[in-house]
Order: sequence, then C-alpha cells, then structure tokens
Amino acid sequence: MPTWVWVLIAVVLVVIVAGYLIAAYNGLVRLRNLVQESWRQVDVELQRRHDLIPNLIETVKGYAAHERGVLVSVIDARNRAVAVRQAPGSGPAEQGQAESFLQAALGRLFALAEAYPDLKANQNFLALQGQLAETEDRVAAGRRYYNANVRTLNTKVESFPSNIVAGMFRFAREQYFEVTDQETRAVPAVDFSGVGGSGAGQGSAVSQSRPDFPPEI
Repeated sequence: MPTWVWVLIAVVLVVIVAGYLIAAYNGLVRLRNLVQESWRQVDVELQRRHDLIPNLIETVKGYAAHERGVLVSVIDARNRAVAVRQAPGSGPAEQGQAESFLQAALGRLFALAEAYPDLKANQNFLALQGQLAETEDRVAAGRRYYNANVRTLNTKVESFPSNIVAGMFRFAREQYFEVTDQETRAVPAVDFSGVGGSGAGQGSAVSQSRPDFPPEI
C-alpha cells in the first residue's frame, strides 16, 4: 500500500479523534453550565424562603409567644440554613441537610397553629403560609431540574469513553440536592377555613424580611 494512503488514514483517524474530543469536551461544558444555572435557580428560592420566615415568626409570636420551644427551633434551623448556604465551599448535599431540618421545624410550627384559631384566621399568617407553600413548590421543581442535570453530567463523567475526556480536563461529579428526611418532604398545607375571624395584626401587610434575624424571642 502506498505511503500516502497510510498518511491519509492517519490524518482521518486524527480528525475523528480530535472531533470526538472537541464534541465531548463541549458537551461536558454545556452540562456543567446547566448544573450551575439550575442550582442558582434553587438558591434564589431558598433565599426567598429564608427571608419569609422572620416575618412568619413575628406573626406567630403575637398569638403563641409562650410556645418558645417551637419558635426557637424554627429560628435556629433558619439561621443554620442561611449560614450553610452562605458558607464558602458549601455544596448542595450540606444545604439539603440544613433545609431538611428547617422544613421539619416549619412543619411543627404549622401544626402548632392548628391550636390557635385566631392565628389561623390572621391574614398576614395566611399570606406568609401561602407564600412559603408556593416557594416550597418552586424549590421542589428546581430540585428535580437540578438533580436531572447532575445525573446527566455524572453519567458522562463516569461512562466510557467520555470519562477519559472528563479526566483529562478535570470534570468532576456534582452533588445531588436532596431532602434526607421523608417526613419533611410534605408541603405545609394552607388552610383557609378560618378566614373571617379576628386577630391581632389581621390584614397587616407582609413586611420586608430581615436577613440577620436574632435568635432571641
């Protein structure tokens, strides 16, 4: 076989390999960007949840200030979740665990409200409860989208031959964002059956949340 044929075969093989490397690299970059973008969407909703909670606590205190244990547990869980979210190097796994504790604490708070009819009928409480439930829906949707992108990226990072390209350019597995406690997955129910009752602070607007809510109540 003439030399030029071997040269042509070698050139074709190089072009094929180079084309695959470029395509695989670009695909990994695209998936990594999707993971980062979808996580930012989740983070926005987590911040919104954290900002709503201080106003919720202030409203509940007007009716159940003596329920100190439940209120403190919500404040502590909220502050912990904020600290984890803002900590450098904190990943979705750590934030998922912190959010699990926060959702569990919120569940106890909403269960407590069942014993206070005036609180359940308070317009400010109902508005905050509804906004938190809506935010939880958005977090859940964002979590599904984020985890789907993570699963796709991780599959590429682990599968042959794309794992060779991932290793060459240091693409790593990403963390899933999951709620660890099944009990905390339930969205707080919004009960409008008590609307129409009277209570202190009824009809007040939702005030701007304080980012550094003090632990004292």
